[in-house]
Amino acid sequence: MLAPPEECAHEVLDVIPLVMRAIRAEFRSHRAADLTVPQFRVLVFLRNNPGVSLNEVSEHLGLTPPSTSKLIDGLVDRQLVFRHTCAEDRRKVNLTLTDSGGSLLETSYQETRARFEERLSGLTETERAIVVQAMHALRPVFSRRVSDANS
Repeated sequence: MLAPPEECAHEVLDVIPLVMRAIRAEFRSHRAADLTVPQFRVLVFLRNNPGVSLNEVSEHLGLTPPSTSKLIDGLVDRQLVFRHTCAEDRRKVNLTLTDSGGSLLETSYQETRARFEERLSGLTETERAIVVQAMHALRPVFSRRVSDANS
């Protein structure tokens, strides 16, 4: 079955937001009770983008740098995030997860993954293979940064 690009784009735009809503809901339900959703989003972003700058986190969250800095301060105080000065440019600060931050996130990820395994077990083996194949096809298309794709 051939699908023209416009049908493919339509399906991606219709289905991915539903999947993302389910992912966010599951992650939120499995996060530490004293961790806010924005803090949790920072941890996920840092796991996926180790060593990013405060400005990159601000852009991701849609917050001002001062608001993001305050949010990061709380995560640093809780020893979930490590802030270190860039060797090449001492004015730049890079952010990474600490072992504790990574462990907290991994626990939430494993619980969310188990819930998704349950949900996806309702598909046939062939349908699950199609989903895996689609995810493999989409990964390189969407793993490029937006700024790279626009260049």
